[in-house]
This record gives sequence, C-alpha cells and structure tokens, in this order.
Amino acid sequence: MAHNNNEVQTNEKKSFSVKFKNYIKNLFDFSNFDAKTIVYITLFIVLIVASLILLYVIFFVDNTILYRFVVVFFVNPVYNLGAIGIFLFIAIMGIQGLLVPLPSEVVLLATGMIWGWEWGGLMGVIGSMAAGLLCYYVSKKGGRPLAEKFVGEKAIDIADDFIRKHGIKAIIITRFIPLIPFDVISYTSGLVDIDVKSYSIGTLIGSIFRAFFYATLGWLLFMRFNLTLPLDFDTLPLNVIIDQSNYFNTVLLIILAAFGLMIVLYYLLIKKLEKKRNLIKEQQQ
Repeated sequence: MAHNNNEVQTNEKKSFSVKFKNYIKNLFDFSNFDAKTIVYITLFIVLIVASLILLYVIFFVDNTILYRFVVVFFVNPVYNLGAIGIFLFIAIMGIQGLLVPLPSEVVLLATGMIWGWEWGGLMGVIGSMAAGLLCYYVSKKGGRPLAEKFVGEKAIDIADDFIRKHGIKAIIITRFIPLIPFDVISYTSGLVDIDVKSYSIGTLIGSIFRAFFYATLGWLLFMRFNLTLPLDFDTLPLNVIIDQSNYFNTVLLIILAAFGLMIVLYYLLIKKLEKKRNLIKEQQQ
C-alpha cells in the first residue's frame, strides 16, 4: 500500500514537472504570432520590467523621487506653459498610463495642485480619457496574447462572458471607485471582448467622480502648506518635501494593494464562473 502511495506521489511530481516545463516553454513560444503582434508583446514586457525597476527605486532607493518627478516633469512645466500646458498635461496623462509606478491617481493629485479642485477635476476627466484609450489600444493589440500565455485562454474566455453580460456597467462601477487602479482597468478592458464605444462611454461617466476626488485631495495637500507654483526644491523646506512625498507614496501603496486584491478576487471569480459553466454543461448532457 505504501509502495502504491509513493508511486502515486512520484507520478504527481512528474506530472507537475512536465506541466511546469510546458508552461515555461509556451511562455517563450511566439511562433504562432505575426511580427506586429510580437512587437506589441515585446513593448508590453518592456513596460512591465521598467515599471518594476521604478517601483524598486521609489521604495528602496529614494522615497522622495516620485514626488520630485511629478513636480519637476509635470506640475512645474504645465503651470509655466499656461494655457498651452493643457496639451502637455494630456500628453503626460497618456504616457503615465504606460508606467505602473506613475498611476493616473498620482497625476490626478497634481491637477489639484495646478488648477485647484474645480478645473483640476475637469482636466482630470479629459486626461483620464486620453490615458484610458491609449492603455486600451496597447492592450488590445498585444496584451491578450500575452495574458493568455500567463493565465490561459479559458480564464480570458470567462472574463469575456462576464463583460458581455455586464458590459458598460462594469466599466462605470470600476472607474467610479477611486481605490480601484484606473490603468489596470484600462489594460484589462483591452484584453476582453468590449468594443471601444462602450468602453469610452463607461470610462467617461466613471471618471468624473474619480477625477474630482483626487483633484480635491491634491488641492487640499497643496493648500496645507500654502505653497505657490512653480515649486523650487532648493528653497522648499525638507519637512514639506518629505511630508508631501509620503502622501504621494501612500497613494501609490494603496493603489498597488488594491491591485493585489483585485488579482485575488479575479482568481476567485474565475474559479466560481468556471464551476458554474461546467455544471451547466453537465446538466445539458
């Protein structure tokens, strides 16, 4: 009996080993994709790696770098350009969507610093649309093949079924809740079966509250120290820099934690929907 148990365990280990080797082999097998798709997949991988490196720098090398970056490359230039700065802001919002360590929530905080909560909120809605559409497009072109490699076609198919059922309502709700990462929803929407019109309408409606929420937080943070633009780090007190840096980093941590929770919930949802689908098949047979 003990011999049989050992044999079963050995076979299970071999089976797992074979499955794992096949999984790794499949990850690096791009022979079924055309050149254009491979380019988008490569871009996706580069963005992931760059984002992980930037996260390491933010939390383990210099915890003021995120705040300094936002001020130097976003807040001050946009403010100094006046009305033309609006176009720079829209461009930056689009670019930030490609980098995880610079989530749209952080940039939306900055809109309140530049324009106050009213105009900052309005600009945030416009910028959110630009970032959302760019992330959606990149994911649509190269994200799905990569996602299928990591989680399997079945998981993506189940997600497709969920979107077909709830569609625009799911986009509006996830956009509306400020703690759900905006860019993650943008990329996920590109992976599943939702048309750009429904996605755009849902993003527009759901972004209104989110944009004004973060713009108001940014405005309150700015007014807390009675700061004036443009900000000069040579004259800005160190306690102010550290305080505001911690504020920005905390927002980033909350967004990352929410992202981790979303992954767990998505996994549980997929398992639940998969069981339901299998049960329906059994009943039909």
